[in-house]
Amino acid sequence: MMLHAQRLGHALVEQGVISEDQLRIALRERPRSKQMLGRILVRLGFLSEDALRDALSADAGQASIDLSTAPPCEQAIALIPESIARRHLLFPLSLDCDPLHLTLAMADPDDLIALDRVRALLGNTHQLTARIAGESDILAAIDRHYGAALSVDGVLRDSGANIPRAAQDMSDYTGQPAVKLVDALLAEAVRRGASDIHFEPEDGFLRIRYRVDGVLHHARSLHNSYWPSMAVRLKVLSGMDIAETRSPQDGHFSSQIAGRRLDFRSATHPTAHGENMVLRILDRHKGIVPIARLGFDDSTQAALMRLIAKPEGILLVTGPTGSGKTTTLYSILGHLNTEMVNIMTLEDPVEYPVAMMRQTTVGEAAKLDFSGGIRSIMRQDPDIILVGEIRDRPAAEMAFRAAMTGHRVYSTLHANSAAGAIPRLLDIGIPPDIIAGNLIGVIAQRLVRVLCPHCKRADDDTAHRANGCEHCRLTGYQGRIALMELLVMDAELDELIARRASVRELRRAAAKKGFRTLAQDGMRCVREGITTMEEVMRVVDVEEHPHPASLPQAGEGTAPKETACPATTTNP
Repeated sequence: MMLHAQRLGHALVEQGVISEDQLRIALRERPRSKQMLGRILVRLGFLSEDALRDALSADAGQASIDLSTAPPCEQAIALIPESIARRHLLFPLSLDCDPLHLTLAMADPDDLIALDRVRALLGNTHQLTARIAGESDILAAIDRHYGAALSVDGVLRDSGANIPRAAQDMSDYTGQPAVKLVDALLAEAVRRGASDIHFEPEDGFLRIRYRVDGVLHHARSLHNSYWPSMAVRLKVLSGMDIAETRSPQDGHFSSQIAGRRLDFRSATHPTAHGENMVLRILDRHKGIVPIARLGFDDSTQAALMRLIAKPEGILLVTGPTGSGKTTTLYSILGHLNTEMVNIMTLEDPVEYPVAMMRQTTVGEAAKLDFSGGIRSIMRQDPDIILVGEIRDRPAAEMAFRAAMTGHRVYSTLHANSAAGAIPRLLDIGIPPDIIAGNLIGVIAQRLVRVLCPHCKRADDDTAHRANGCEHCRLTGYQGRIALMELLVMDAELDELIARRASVRELRRAAAKKGFRTLAQDGMRCVREGITTMEEVMRVVDVEEHPHPASLPQAGEGTAPKETACPATTTNP
């Protein structure tokens, strides 16, 4: 295996995927961790799992496959028990009957022990073909298509009355029924693509809801006798005080689900019927979305690229909680992240660990706030600074001071629109003459659900409707995309800001130069069949443009050129 690891490592270096230094670090780590070289490289952040899969495919001369888009074959899955699939990291893809030919997705196609085990299981009656897939993709596919290991219904059937109404000691709270049920619910939420899990006690029962694509969906209702032991199990995981039930608490924990490590932020809140608990799911291994897939039209994307190429100034992203602001900022940072720049971030907490970026968590536990963090970062020779959120005057003043001293600063701000960021900054206490000349642009965004491509139906030439099918769990939508407006600052707008012009004046001046509002961007996506009118109206005030036909078509009036808006799935 060492020779195989050396060969793989040199192949990755020759392909330019990793450097010699990174290979030496991984090889030195291998005897201690006893993991495959590829897995070590992914864990260290030297390459992504997709890049590893493609590199292995090129080196071995074997085809790779993206399991997230591969259709399941029930006949093939029935041939391989789940225990064997998990133990040997393989997933049955397809079965041809004449002759008998089974195609497997494998993390290591050279694993002869795994292939021999499958041949023995099938009685040497099938030809085998291996295609390369990522390890976490294989485990996620097993969870999706076998489904028995962490079935909530299965746990409830097995537990029966074993979960206590009121535990007498700690062993009751940490017993297997409660542990299995919590694990099953977490796994089910991840499989459904949830960003949040809500545990909501009512009078007599516990309601469980998952937030998927920004909308809450009812998942299950359980008898209220389940909740005490489940709540304590979640509190123990989160590092909370299990005896405290009348005051809000915050915590966090990590768990291995579907082959990858996921982080959960937890918060409790006392209600009339007991403690309410919400878990936010953070998938640190989700790749950074390229700027080209954020949903900008050509002219707006070109304007953004000019902004982020500027050597100094502040770019703000505005919107409510859960509108994808962090995803947008990391798309920008991912584009700028090279060995030639020093990118430093201050976040609460760090959501996406990225190689080469110096990322810092702020908060009471770290004894560091945003303003103090910026002051410290300024002594670390940064080129680009990300401030997770401008919340108060000290943080805003330090951010603008960093911009005034020649740094590029990116941050988020709670405001309802791009132009609305200006009065918000004035309200915080930043003088208008400081805003003018240092603020280079503002992005405002909202997330809307994308119509399921399998079942969407056209009502007329300008609108589609959500229908619902098995692919989208009968919702009619799959994934989300950002509606965006980009306000690019110039001398005219700086002058308006300096004399404290109204939001209406700022917007009117920007519109003369092609500025498009969130409502107009939403209407574009409706007209192009990406989403529905109802979905846009859920997040944006569209009174100014009540119907897609009221907008100018591409090339008409002063509206910028429009292109199809790609359906990008995001998890803010």
